[in-house]
Amino acid sequence: MTAEKWGIYSARLKNQKIKIIMFAIISTGGKQYKVSQDTVLTVNKLEGKDGDKITINEVLFACNGDQFSVGSPQIDGAKVSAEILKQDRDRKILVFKKKRRKNYRRLNGHRQDITFLRVNSLDIPGFAAVKTTKKASAKEKIKGEDVAVKKKAVAKKKTTKKKGE
Repeated sequence: MTAEKWGIYSARLKNQKIKIIMFAIISTGGKQYKVSQDTVLTVNKLEGKDGDKITINEVLFACNGDQFSVGSPQIDGAKVSAEILKQDRDRKILVFKKKRRKNYRRLNGHRQDITFLRVNSLDIPGFAAVKTTKKASAKEKIKGEDVAVKKKAVAKKKTTKKKGE
């Protein structure tokens, strides 16, 4: 089955050559997230320390542009491998309770524990593995910037005086 058959892309995009990045929809902590390779996302607290590798087996949907796979409710054998970047706490949420005319006011604060994840790879059965390209080193980037630093001379704009002055 192709993605176009199910109307995932609009008719306007069918004629254009667009590279679609492989993505998946995963479920963790009772919420669903759309992820692709090298995506950084925040989820409810997961067990583990910084730098630990985890796998998420609850993959609900996957697509690579040409084909897709829908689970019922999950895709069998599909998994997403991720790395824990850090364990942290979310911003403070204020909970205010009040009953009018009774002089009853309560203010409480709450901070949820969260985990930052970086998705390393998507392993979906029937899909070709996505190759990762090695990022350019810092020295190569600096050499590329030196060539692009040459600036063009900017022409000054002409200003006209108003007739009333």
